[in-house]
Amino acid sequence: MEKSSKPNFLAALAQREIPLKYKEILEGFYTSYCVAVAESSQSKEERETLFISYLDAICRQCEEPFPFQPYHERIRAPFDYYAFGVAFMQPLVDLSKSSLVGKEHLLTAVKSCEKGDNVIFLANHQIEGDPQAISVMLQESAPDFAEKMIFVAGERVLTDPLAVPFSMGRNLLCIYSKRYIDHPPELRVKKQLHNQRSMERLSELLSEGGKVIYVAPSGGRDRPNPQGIVEVADFDARSIEMLYLTAQRAGHPTHFHTLALKTYDLLPPPETIQIELGEARRTKRAGIHMYFGPEIAMEHFPGNENKDKQMRRAARAKHICSLVRKDYATLP
Repeated sequence: MEKSSKPNFLAALAQREIPLKYKEILEGFYTSYCVAVAESSQSKEERETLFISYLDAICRQCEEPFPFQPYHERIRAPFDYYAFGVAFMQPLVDLSKSSLVGKEHLLTAVKSCEKGDNVIFLANHQIEGDPQAISVMLQESAPDFAEKMIFVAGERVLTDPLAVPFSMGRNLLCIYSKRYIDHPPELRVKKQLHNQRSMERLSELLSEGGKVIYVAPSGGRDRPNPQGIVEVADFDARSIEMLYLTAQRAGHPTHFHTLALKTYDLLPPPETIQIELGEARRTKRAGIHMYFGPEIAMEHFPGNENKDKQMRRAARAKHICSLVRKDYATLP
């Protein structure tokens, strides 16, 4: 009797009424997760309980999709989605093989926020779980800073039932990326209006001061090149310009910093970009690496003397991306 009362994720999965596609993805994800965390301190009961909580959240999402607003604040009650996401990621990160570089720049950013200034990290992006990975890595040096961080999030993590439970635990500024704004075509105008409201909300947040925001100007995750080497994707000049102009109107100083992430091994994305929801998920335990860079001189960069506005903006984006790539190349 006692044995049968213990949580069992696969048994629960078999009994739930969710689309078969998601059941198959979940089973594969669970199998790889079990192998990955075998050498961690997580107990079997903790893992099963965690996955059943995950399954419960997915079922709720399939029955009634969560209505994300242009700005979503993390949900910590009655269910603590923030703690759930961190607990899920924690055993996957091998801290003994991980590194945090540029801690002095991180602490400078923390102090900027504490005095009411804003901080915007222009970063690369590698896995769905980057927000949770950041929290795991900052749990000793700046846990509150990690928790209050606002992530500019795309449509997929707001609509994919397997991603939503993790998204609900983070502060998100919800934007439709240019990659998906025309899919489907009949929703283009609606998505554009949503993006307009999101940018208005961003302006309000920066005007309040003391905000820390993570943005991936590439608009997506890094992927391997033809040689199999994961490269930092190009940054979009329009995204950076929009952020910079909005920050200049905020009424509070805004400090732009670079952030290089190397998290790919934890949960590699599909090799090619998928439009439809339902990508396979395979995870493994690995070390991850982060490089917090110094403040960016937004008006001083190679090409800033160019009189053509578009070329000047492109040069700034290229320069900032090169800074992230340079830091990324130093990570193990």
